Amino acid sequence: MILEVSQQDGGCKKSFSPTKARATLKIVRKSICTIVLLTITAVTRGTGNNRVSVTVGDSSVLTCPLKENTTMLIWTITPKVGGPCTVLYRADTNMAHRGSCSDNINLKFRAGLAPALEIQQVGIAQEGSYSCEVASANGNFRTMYHLTVLAPPRLSLYYDEQGSPVCEAAAGKPPAQLSWLPESSSRAEEKRHDNGTVTVLSKFTACSTNGTNMATCMVSHPTGNWSQSIACCPSGELPFVCFMFRTLFSPLFMHEATCEWHWRDCSRKSEQLSFQ
Repeated sequence: MILEVSQQDGGCKKSFSPTKARATLKIVRKSICTIVLLTITAVTRGTGNNRVSVTVGDSSVLTCPLKENTTMLIWTITPKVGGPCTVLYRADTNMAHRGSCSDNINLKFRAGLAPALEIQQVGIAQEGSYSCEVASANGNFRTMYHLTVLAPPRLSLYYDEQGSPVCEAAAGKPPAQLSWLPESSSRAEEKRHDNGTVTVLSKFTACSTNGTNMATCMVSHPTGNWSQSIACCPSGELPFVCFMFRTLFSPLFMHEATCEWHWRDCSRKSEQLSFQ
């Protein structure tokens, strides 16, 4: 055996050939990679991350994996608005405790399955994270859900102060996508509300360039698609049909028309008095 003296600490160390050193390093690297992969696999088996979408007002059921000899099940709810709450189920007493959770959140018991969390008439404020932890003889298991609440927009068409058609998709979540037929170069404006919903406005600007008196607004949203049409008058013209539409559907235009009629009536009376 050959020993060499270390110049740094004066100790002795065994001399290894470069070939043996490289082989040893490869074994160490493989061992580290194996340990890391096993750790990741163990964590993945114990956790799950799921994304669920539900329309406001509908019900949603979130499930946990059924494990043998389950002793306890805990749902932890962390909404975006407000504080967290827990729903606890104990198998030994077959009892559930809802804690400070809202009244529309309950456990749903089904034969042969783990108790599921049921949310009736989901509200926008209940969007957030939902965690289920199961304690059993085989260990603890956790499942994560991220609940997204969708709100369908309310569609309406009307005229602005200049008499241009306006399409409004109110209080949608996420914001609705608006488009016109015939195509219009107008940009959509967004108004955000405190509850997370968004109102989108789009004005039709192609009245003077298209060859039709009708404009159709098309609304695209994860909860559905809608379309609605409105009369469109070319610039500089005021046909009787368009006048009737504006009178019926635009209170502001109706007010302006009334004021204009009174002004003309007063002007005619003044001219008659001056002539006499």
